[in-house]
Amino acid sequence: MGESIDTHERQTVLIVDDQPDEVDLYSEFLAEDYTVLTAYSGAEALETLSSDVAVVLLDRRMPGMSGDDVLATIREREIDCRVVMVTAISPGTDILDLPFDDYLVKPVSREDIRDAVSRMLVRASYDETMREIVATVSKMATLESMMTLPEMEASSEYTALTERFDDLREEINLWGPNGEPYPEFSTEKIDGVFS
Repeated sequence: MGESIDTHERQTVLIVDDQPDEVDLYSEFLAEDYTVLTAYSGAEALETLSSDVAVVLLDRRMPGMSGDDVLATIREREIDCRVVMVTAISPGTDILDLPFDDYLVKPVSREDIRDAVSRMLVRASYDETMREIVATVSKMATLESMMTLPEMEASSEYTALTERFDDLREEINLWGPNGEPYPEFSTEKIDGVFS
């Protein structure tokens, strides 16, 4: 773990992957700014996980307990952390029922990892409705990057996801708990996403 060079409290990131080289690389990407914990299996991840963890970077395909199973357990335990799936598995409609916050397909760069953690820390301050809308938009974008327009139009799962997005848009509160707009949304982004 790196030493803090910042006077602000360092957030904790748990990296879970059965490939030690990838865990070490992601740790190197983050150690300067975050407290980094590592786990090389699903079982080890659940032993390491605590309420101090703000973000989990989680591989889906691991021997023994899969990332999907780890994610389900995190949510069952009601641990308040953001989860980013970082995996070589190309997404399909099977991701719709997974309660992750973001999805990255390997290979990923230093910037991909750092940006994902930063986004998750911003999202941690959102209320539940905002978290769900951002997770829904992330799932839609992931599927849109992997499916053709005719595939999306034919997918009842994708249609249900877009309908859920529309429902959430109607109930969304764009103002954070401090009375300021959520920092991730400029006027242009709000117009683009919510209009």
